[in-house]
Amino acid sequence: MTPLVLLSVRKLYTEFAIKSGVLLKTTGVVKAVRAFDITVHSKETVALVGESGCGKTTAARSILHLVKPTSGEISFDGIDLMRLDKKTMRALRRRMQIIFQDPVGSLDPRQTVGDILAEPLIIHEPLTRRIRRDRVVDTLERVGLSSEYVDRFPHEFSGGQRQRIGIGRALMSNPDFIVCDEPVSALDVSVQAQILNLLADLRHQLGLSYLFISHNLSVVRHVADTIAVMYLGSIVEQASCKELFDAPQHPYTKALLAAVPTLSVEHKRVRLPLIGETPSPLYPPTGCAFHPRCPHTRMLASNAPKSDTALLSDVSGSIPIMRLCKDQMPSLDVYDVNALSHVCACWYASSKSTQDIYTHA
Repeated sequence: MTPLVLLSVRKLYTEFAIKSGVLLKTTGVVKAVRAFDITVHSKETVALVGESGCGKTTAARSILHLVKPTSGEISFDGIDLMRLDKKTMRALRRRMQIIFQDPVGSLDPRQTVGDILAEPLIIHEPLTRRIRRDRVVDTLERVGLSSEYVDRFPHEFSGGQRQRIGIGRALMSNPDFIVCDEPVSALDVSVQAQILNLLADLRHQLGLSYLFISHNLSVVRHVADTIAVMYLGSIVEQASCKELFDAPQHPYTKALLAAVPTLSVEHKRVRLPLIGETPSPLYPPTGCAFHPRCPHTRMLASNAPKSDTALLSDVSGSIPIMRLCKDQMPSLDVYDVNALSHVCACWYASSKSTQDIYTHA
């Protein structure tokens, strides 16, 4: 039975205008999220990975409307979020929650743990004070904290305990979907494992769906069903966890996997160093955003025949691959009919084999 689609995002754009001068004229536009596509099924964990600054958090906050998206389609359980007014969106927000990256800055130091956890109930459910407190105590115990902590303040807890409080706050409104915005990146390694195990247990107990944001592929390998790789505001590859690790297609994905440390001598990875810095979202490259750093593009350019009549062609043999990389943004398509769930946005991956890419006009 095919799982139900809980969240569907298509062609999402989020841009920020840069204003300067006395009159605050717009002098530039930061294209933080560009043509972003992602799907999350019911009770599924989708990991969103990529370098810092690639737009992962902005995309997630745009989905939740914590940041206003510029354009695109966002459907949650069949509801078009782009058409909702503030009142309707606020009522729906109880089903969509977020766990923030910073367990210290995300908690109000002036409130007790009880007040922090009770706040979503005050906003979304008209309950009596006693019932709210009972719900708070139950949630504290569910996330592994003692009910005696209900009247303590955030500064009295360790980083891992604060993150458990943040997880508890996200659970208070009984959501269906939770964005986990790098929930373990600020924690010690030993504590990371505890928090990941807690999130996995909660997912199975409560039937939750996660969008798990991380830059650590070693972490997401143990928690994700599907992995989406993001580069400069767009998804460049998406596949099941096993398929992505076993047969990555996009050169950026291959470089990320090659950088993951391993103790295995037999499975030692060949490093794929990327030349240059990540382009600025203020001035993104034309065509494929990765082509200025792509090792395949450099290899094809250096090995291409010198004759002007020689072309690096696509599958049809009519359009030069290098011209496509520089001029046209690739769409997220199935690269192999035998792996329909594995999609990739790369002209090179969808082209012929390396031996066949040289054709003459």
